[in-house]
Amino acid sequence: MVRFKNRWLLVEFIPLDQTKPAPSRLDSKIIWAALRDSIQENFGDFGWGAVSHSLTVKYFSPTTNICIIRVAREQHRIARGGVTLIKAIDGVRILPFVIDLTGTIKHAQLSAIEHNRKTIARYRARAGTSSTYHDSYDQFLETSSREIEALRD
Repeated sequence: MVRFKNRWLLVEFIPLDQTKPAPSRLDSKIIWAALRDSIQENFGDFGWGAVSHSLTVKYFSPTTNICIIRVAREQHRIARGGVTLIKAIDGVRILPFVIDLTGTIKHAQLSAIEHNRKTIARYRARAGTSSTYHDSYDQFLETSSREIEALRD
């Protein structure tokens, strides 16, 4: 029996237009469609044919704008190239930042949880609140950690 080996991309989508509100909420389907369009535009039908069977968006957090993408090990360079070449998603200009590329879902989960904690710490520092202050971000960290840990291959 052959095991399919995957690579996991942890990506943050940084919105460039902070003054203009997003026309719609991002979700996994919209990100997948934008990634498909980017790969087809930049790598053609060959590139899309290579990654289409294994490319999935497993997780997206609209609060921290991070996303976990799974792709087959042999085609991870095409997928990463497609991610970095995305200019806009659903009319909103974004800057994709690949945080981590891992070989297992467990390491992607750990990186995502750690990145969420760092992002929330930056939000709190910007707001001037102490680390002992309890707010809605505590609940977000708890629920997002549970969601990320529940992901399966």
